[in-house]
Amino acid sequence: MGEIFSPGKLMLTSEYFAIDGALVLAVPTRLGQEFFFDEKEDGNSLIFWEAYHQNKLWLKAVISYKDWQIIETNLPSAAEFILKTLKNVQQLSNTKFKNHSTYHLKTNLQFPADYGLGSSSTLMNNLAEWSEVDPFHLNSISLGGSGYDIAVAKEKSAVLFKSKPEIWYQKTDFNPSFKNELVFIHLNQKQDSREGINLYKSKSKSPELISEFSDLTKKVLLCNELEKFSELMLIHEQKISDFIEIPTVKEKFFKDSPVFVKSLGAWGGDFVMSAKFEGFKDYFWGKGFTTVLEWSEIINL
Repeated sequence: MGEIFSPGKLMLTSEYFAIDGALVLAVPTRLGQEFFFDEKEDGNSLIFWEAYHQNKLWLKAVISYKDWQIIETNLPSAAEFILKTLKNVQQLSNTKFKNHSTYHLKTNLQFPADYGLGSSSTLMNNLAEWSEVDPFHLNSISLGGSGYDIAVAKEKSAVLFKSKPEIWYQKTDFNPSFKNELVFIHLNQKQDSREGINLYKSKSKSPELISEFSDLTKKVLLCNELEKFSELMLIHEQKISDFIEIPTVKEKFFKDSPVFVKSLGAWGGDFVMSAKFEGFKDYFWGKGFTTVLEWSEIINL
């Protein structure tokens, strides 16, 4: 049985504005998604799909790809999404689901599904690598989104990414001297990024504003002092807050925090980033946020 792994991601800059081509800085996480595959030429045209969340079975489905029917499953809506995605794989691939084989395909998501670290993007990249298709194309027709998360999964590295005028990305070395002063706090809920994206898309934005976020990303990349980094994070949060007209996460939950708190990705859920201060763990725990991780515990750089 073969195996492929893709890491999850955290988006450090240009959330929302990534859609319109602002330069993004994103980093890979230690945990990601494993994909195991086996193929037998037996003339049956069947897919046995098993999806595990942290080694616990979540979804089981048997799919016929002769006529793309779900034969049996425990979760019909999730199985429908898998069927649609595998059908896209068949259309794009020169080799997969062509010769009436039986496929045993298994995924294992290593992080809790509500962490927002990229359960879908890691799946797309694993399937693309396995079927030798373009992961950005597969993601675009199956899910949509800017694609920055696919770049991180593909390169297994920190990346700089732009979605427009066409997809461009490169590996980058983001290893700030103050990284051990940063912490990542989970907000105990999974954010539906589509909702925030629809709100963002409904507002008109200028090319100047998009370039302001690209400039902030470049400054973050070159930054080697925590004080300057904190200042850039505050500016970034305020600019987005002013634009989407939603209070910052600091205003909402952490008004009395002595340091910055920055949303990572869609606002209102998933992880936020902050910096250590005296009693920081007690502070976040006291507000009901008990998942507080240091850089080395979550980031894989």
